[in-house]
Amino acid sequence: MKSYNIRNYVIYKKQVQELIWALPKFKEYKELTRDQLIVNFLPLSENIARKFSTSQQASGVMTIMDLIQEGNAGLTKAVDRIDWELFDKSEDKEKTMKSFLSKRIRGAIRRAIDINRGDMRIPEHKLNEIRRNFGKDKKMVAMFFNSIFLSIDEKPKNNQEEDMIMQIPDKSEPYNMDLLNAYLDGLLRKHLTEKEYNVLVLSYGLNCDKHSAKEIAKKLGIEGSSSYVRVSQLKKQAVDKLIENVDHSQVLDYL
Repeated sequence: MKSYNIRNYVIYKKQVQELIWALPKFKEYKELTRDQLIVNFLPLSENIARKFSTSQQASGVMTIMDLIQEGNAGLTKAVDRIDWELFDKSEDKEKTMKSFLSKRIRGAIRRAIDINRGDMRIPEHKLNEIRRNFGKDKKMVAMFFNSIFLSIDEKPKNNQEEDMIMQIPDKSEPYNMDLLNAYLDGLLRKHLTEKEYNVLVLSYGLNCDKHSAKEIAKKLGIEGSSSYVRVSQLKKQAVDKLIENVDHSQVLDYL
């Protein structure tokens, strides 16, 4: 199994931070040079790579530094493909830029993991075909919703290396949570009843404070001594309905 040296990772973080400090201040993205724009989003690439490093996909296949290198390569290609004319029409330029770059960074890392998972080099179009076929299995959709909703309930792990990493200042945002929450909200509204929607949103605190089962029951007028049980049933019913009705293509980019 591959492992990485925490010291090398910390050194990399420090070097990136120094490069960012050297960037010109208060400039629009279009005013930055190509290299400056790439440097500006290195923390985004690193954060996405860090998320992959703890996934089952990358476990034992690639180190965090390998993933960062692939992510940075994807970032560089993405910067070269920015459609500035389309970008100028965006109302929220920062959100648009991060969304565009994040998708391509994730794609580059995912392809690298696929290739390094075995000795045989599989053409990219075949990898995409494999992904599509695998996606027909509802396991992919279940993975998406479970990772979203279960991750909200997870407590931080007491891991010494992770604690060291988290002490390093990091102002980047690997995923635009506003964008992700808006996407989830759209899926919930499309496939759930009003009560299922409210239970799921309140239970997991999507765009609101997190509520307990008793608080939800009171808020939604669910009465009876076993009202909290009914809330739990509605929660499971809602997630199961999403898994059943959402197509894999709608969640592929978020895995």
